[in-house]
Amino acid sequence: MKGGEALVETLLAWGVDIAFSVPGESYLPVLAALQQAQNRIRLITPRHEGGVTFAAAAYGRIARRPAVCFVSRGPGATNASIGVHTAMQDSIPLVLFIGNVPTGSLGKEAFQEIDYHRMYGAIAKGVLEPQHARQVPEVTARALTLASTGRPGPVIVIMPKDISDGDTGDAPIPQPGPKPSAGCDAAAAAEIAGLLAAAKRPILLAGELVSVEAASAELVALAEACGAPVIATYRQEDTYPNDHAAYAGHIEIDRVPFQTDAFAACDLIVAVGCRLDGITTRDFSLIRPDQKLVHIFPDWDVLSRWRSTVAVAANLKPTLAAVTAAVSGTAPADRVAWRDGLHAAQLDFVKADAVAVNGPVNLAKVVEAVDALAPEESVILCDSGTFARWVHRFYRFTRPHTQAGPMSGAMGYAVPGAIGTCLAKPDAPSIAFVGDGGFLMTGQELTTAVQHGLPVKVVLCDNNAWGSILVSQQRAYGTPGEFGTRLQSPDFAAVARGYGMPAWRVEKTADFEAAFREALAHPGPTLIHLLLDSRDVSPFSGEDAKV
Repeated sequence: MKGGEALVETLLAWGVDIAFSVPGESYLPVLAALQQAQNRIRLITPRHEGGVTFAAAAYGRIARRPAVCFVSRGPGATNASIGVHTAMQDSIPLVLFIGNVPTGSLGKEAFQEIDYHRMYGAIAKGVLEPQHARQVPEVTARALTLASTGRPGPVIVIMPKDISDGDTGDAPIPQPGPKPSAGCDAAAAAEIAGLLAAAKRPILLAGELVSVEAASAELVALAEACGAPVIATYRQEDTYPNDHAAYAGHIEIDRVPFQTDAFAACDLIVAVGCRLDGITTRDFSLIRPDQKLVHIFPDWDVLSRWRSTVAVAANLKPTLAAVTAAVSGTAPADRVAWRDGLHAAQLDFVKADAVAVNGPVNLAKVVEAVDALAPEESVILCDSGTFARWVHRFYRFTRPHTQAGPMSGAMGYAVPGAIGTCLAKPDAPSIAFVGDGGFLMTGQELTTAVQHGLPVKVVLCDNNAWGSILVSQQRAYGTPGEFGTRLQSPDFAAVARGYGMPAWRVEKTADFEAAFREALAHPGPTLIHLLLDSRDVSPFSGEDAKV
């Protein structure tokens, strides 16, 4: 058996049934093996390596298991890096195989040669490389395990051409065993329960691993037991049902007044499955010296970044269950009243009538219509861009595994990401909100959706500008300071039709609902082109608004 065949046989043994690839001659033996296994592994072929890893990252977020990517050396590997960085910051499982130069050419600056250990070492969870063809099954199995255990993340496997074409001899195909899990000891659970009992105004922060570990139900149980409000961290709104009495909103780049007041009153923060990223913590200023912090996360490297009262390196489901069991008595009435007040403020905040717009298309009303018409299990994807804040504010996530968006702020994520989520959740629509700038980075991946028959639904928010940077220039320098931020958009509906899919152009709010109903009803990919006023960049205003 050749190395490429052994690699694919290992993927099959470990249940991998989706792979993404831009083909390259540096891993032809792997492609040949994938061809032989095409009835068991579906190969999706985006047009750019960034689309490969974006699709895989979104797949991993919704499926909660690693998608597998294949790219060629040099330019292919560098193009793929944007999705690898996204997967790392989002704690998403992903395995990227890079076809490399033959081992005899290593270190000589061969054609398209790069030192991938150095290149990817800082943005991936691990970089592995078999030294002989017989090591391919073992290294592949290790990569799949490493990507999906502890804090999940992207793992890179370097495959020199001669190793993928080499003889593996009698090397066995490793079989998957039980997934390791770390629990919380009784003493730590009791200490956390004691801190919750003593606190007057505790807040639970719901982070990315609540989704990855499918721990939403356990978090709801803890919130109900202790009476604390729950706030979702950046782009993690689906970690907690937005209609639950404990839900107090989502931490956006723009901190809203009722949340600012809540954190000012808070004396205990329980960070559940979040790495406490820069946006969530407002550039690492969220935790005050007079506040207590409980940090639950399965990675000591992340825990070591914060001075916690209690730090628990464990998986969330057993830890939350243990803490909930240790909570005794009834939640204090004044705490529950405070929690209910925050939820009421959140409900007022998400009313679409709360924001006035300048242009004829009101994005708040558009998102409200999507919320009303899309099935509850729909996956909503947001590209990076200020338009996403309209979706974050006005769409209500009531079920887990229904949101995808890059915590890294990577533009171009949503369209290829929706390809990944369509494959991870084929029975529910994947609705991708994307700006004109982000679409022009990766929108060509709609041709991939057409080729593979994937029902991606794109809502393209076009304001002919790099909106957030434009507003930052206006605030810093006034209108005369605008420079390099105005764009000239094409007819995006015509572009989409050229790709082979139906498209609609919407120039006023009243026309959106009918177009969206038709787009949802169509069995394949569709696009709705919204023409927005560049003055309606963000649904936030006042001291707490940032662009």
